[in-house]
Amino acid sequence: MRLVVNKIVLALSILSAVVGLSFLGWILVTLVVKGMTAMSASLFIHDLVDNGLRNLIVGQFVLAGLASLVGIPLGMVAGIYLREYGNGSRYAEFIRDLSDIMMSAPSIVIGAFVYAVAVKPFDGPSGFAGAFALAIMMIPIVINTTDSMLSLVPKELREAGIALGASKYKVIFDIVIRAAKVGIMTGILLSFARIIGETAPLLFTSETSNYFTLDLTSSFSSMTVSIYNLANEPEESARDLAWAASLVLTALVLIINLTGRYLTRNKHK
Repeated sequence: MRLVVNKIVLALSILSAVVGLSFLGWILVTLVVKGMTAMSASLFIHDLVDNGLRNLIVGQFVLAGLASLVGIPLGMVAGIYLREYGNGSRYAEFIRDLSDIMMSAPSIVIGAFVYAVAVKPFDGPSGFAGAFALAIMMIPIVINTTDSMLSLVPKELREAGIALGASKYKVIFDIVIRAAKVGIMTGILLSFARIIGETAPLLFTSETSNYFTLDLTSSFSSMTVSIYNLANEPEESARDLAWAASLVLTALVLIINLTGRYLTRNKHK
């Protein structure tokens, strides 16, 4: 009986995996086929107003880069505190629970929050508000990654550093973080890949622009929001451009994710 149940469960598991991968393959094939029809070198040298993607690509990376400048240091410092100084206190556990909740919070809710505190009071969308929303999404991911990676560092390394007379600060930054740096970097790359593909928070906060701009005090170029807008346009050329932009964005996210997994695999080796 157990053997029969095991075979049934195994068959259902394989079937579920095949169905899931089939839908994923269908999406990717459709994206590649439709995206390649509109792909050309001119997309990367012209702005959206001239049927190009240059300003969108630059704008998306600027927003994600600014979010990283805020989210990575804050997330790492918080993760170090939780693991090295929290000592299982209620305050540390509360921060962990809050971080877990923030990781699972819908991005559109974060966008609505930033709209209320950083867009409406200043009478309009801005690049700063968009970067702020992305940073809020990034911080809990970096906290969780840093906390988890530091927990994998053997206690003996900390004790050895203290036995040599090093201060706790030195032990953390010269021994513990150095031992966990690959895992932390992988988490940072994956969090960057997460925010660079976000649309909902930017709809409320930065919107998008058809022109190349580095002015973060007004509507700022965003590839994800532009894809949403182009997909709703009646012209077929606009929808083709949306497919091309979707393919470029998917390729960027895929490259970042593969880089993170490559680093993880090399660490295990």
